[in-house]
Amino acid sequence: MTEIEIEAPGPNGPLRGTLLSGNAMRLPPVLIIPGSGPTDRDGNNPLGVRASTYRLLAEGLAAEGIPTLRVDKRGLFGSAAAIPDADAVTIGDYAGDVHVWNVILRERTGAPCAWLLGHSEGGLVALAAAKNAADLCGLILVAAPGRRLGDILREQLRANPANAPILAEAQRVIDALEAGRRVDGARLHPALLPLFRPEVQGFLIDALALDPAKLIAGFPKPVLVLQPGSDLQVSRTNAERLKAAKPGAELHVSPGTSHVLKHVGSDDPAANLATYGAIDLPLAPDIIPTVAAFIRAHASDT
Repeated sequence: MTEIEIEAPGPNGPLRGTLLSGNAMRLPPVLIIPGSGPTDRDGNNPLGVRASTYRLLAEGLAAEGIPTLRVDKRGLFGSAAAIPDADAVTIGDYAGDVHVWNVILRERTGAPCAWLLGHSEGGLVALAAAKNAADLCGLILVAAPGRRLGDILREQLRANPANAPILAEAQRVIDALEAGRRVDGARLHPALLPLFRPEVQGFLIDALALDPAKLIAGFPKPVLVLQPGSDLQVSRTNAERLKAAKPGAELHVSPGTSHVLKHVGSDDPAANLATYGAIDLPLAPDIIPTVAAFIRAHASDT
């Protein structure tokens, strides 16, 4: 197996990623699309996530004969030169980068198509990119949202009793952003600033307009919806909504698995969150076999 750094053209500078492949790999490649925030190509971020989920996915799939490309998002880490402000992005921008990477990946591997594997927010990016399905093998949506972001935000805010004093204001902000209107950051409650700061409102307006269920319903290629069974961030309801919107999709729920695809030995939320920093903990045992079996099952389609 060979691991090399490759580049793709970005708006102002190069996008960078890591291609893991080998001479014996005959199956189409997988493009791994990272989740939200400052998450790097390996699946880590400076906010305390050190699970290396995407690196482990790449290594596990390589052992199954499947090449992978994992990438840094525009404006971050190896792709920092692509744009001057990493906050000045939209889901549409990320989807455009996916198409650029897809061209590079197919050229490097000689494959007729590539699979998009989107984790968390990356699942929404994959769905947005899937509007042009001609050069895609299909989608692998891992812990991906199946509901509109506004509905998810409202539910998350209501779930914490400490948010009661700011719920009404939060609702007004979400309503405004859903309508495509920015809100004045100077007038926001300080507790809401981390979520709705002016720098990310353009991104939120774009993301709030997307309905994952509608996006997946029109996708004509194979889809695997892989839902961690003990995910604290993305509930099983999301996976079920995706499946309902595309009945032909394959749904796999990984039992006792956290959002970062590590096995959780108990229902204790603290134990679940501890997996986010567990760099030495392997992926849950069914993750790689499930993805590899799905790709092999559809090899004749590609």
